[in-house]
Amino acid sequence: MEHNINIKVTDREGVMHQLIAPTDMAMNLMEVFKAYELPVEGTCGGMAMCASCQCYIESDHQLNEMQDEEEAMLSEAFYVKSNSRLGCQIPITSNLNELEVTLAPEY
Repeated sequence: MEHNINIKVTDREGVMHQLIAPTDMAMNLMEVFKAYELPVEGTCGGMAMCASCQCYIESDHQLNEMQDEEEAMLSEAFYVKSNSRLGCQIPITSNLNELEVTLAPEY
């Protein structure tokens, strides 16, 4: 059984990165960004309290529903769009294979 998925991430300079992410390690999207040394702070450690891992979901994947904490944080963040999500709130699962995201601008 395959435990890795492919994710395409466009960084803040417009460079696209092809990432391979494990589905069997209970990681979230922010942790994958950090593992590949993409410029994502993750200041709050994945608690949906800082928005430094905000990204835009570019593909048509069905994601887990946004919880109140994530929605509240995005309501206070900069550069929020209708497809904004916090990477720390998106668990890596096999349904996310070929997910395409863009990192939100830094503030």
